Amino acid sequence: MHELVRLLVLLGAAGITLTVAGAVAIWRADEGRRIRRGLKIILQGDLHGYLVAGGRGRGMGFNFTSNQVGVAWDYGAWGLVYRLDELIGAEVIADGVIVGRTHRGETRRALDSLGGAEHRVALRLVFDDLAKPEFVLDLWLPADETRRGAFTAAEALEECNRWLARIEALFRRPMAPRPAPQVAAPSPAPVVAPPTETHMPPELIEDQAEEDEAPF
Repeated sequence: MHELVRLLVLLGAAGITLTVAGAVAIWRADEGRRIRRGLKIILQGDLHGYLVAGGRGRGMGFNFTSNQVGVAWDYGAWGLVYRLDELIGAEVIADGVIVGRTHRGETRRALDSLGGAEHRVALRLVFDDLAKPEFVLDLWLPADETRRGAFTAAEALEECNRWLARIEALFRRPMAPRPAPQVAAPSPAPVVAPPTETHMPPELIEDQAEEDEAPF
């Protein structure tokens, strides 16, 4: 009887352990959390605002302590870091048409309609960078209709409009000036001492002369 009770207790403890471990694994594997962890690693600090493109494994985040913006691919496995002053614009794309935008030095063009889209809603970030000048977050695609917790087309447009306003406010913030490039002064040429004359004692000169006259 005692053995049976002990066995039941052990089975119950094992079941609870497996349940908790599974719940933790599911929690850590959540797409949004994975991308957020990846952005923190990329930015090497806290996030002061971030956006995840659900179902695409992409996200972006800001760190205002270091004045940087990070973008992530592959569920946060890798990404890029830009300075905030390298972010020069943001655009909302609906069904292939730019329906809203904000760029540095321009007045924000807010969305005229939040009624939705039929094929795609995306937020495009524009950077002053030759290698990677843009980063696109698809916030809604038709396949998202069957994905749990996904934006609708109208909700995606509303979210894009909110981010346009946030980025425009960011553009109005005074930016710290970039540090002037440090030009290293050329190192002085090494001073080479002139060759000194060597004076041999007379006896050494005579010995040397005798060696030169000696036959082979």
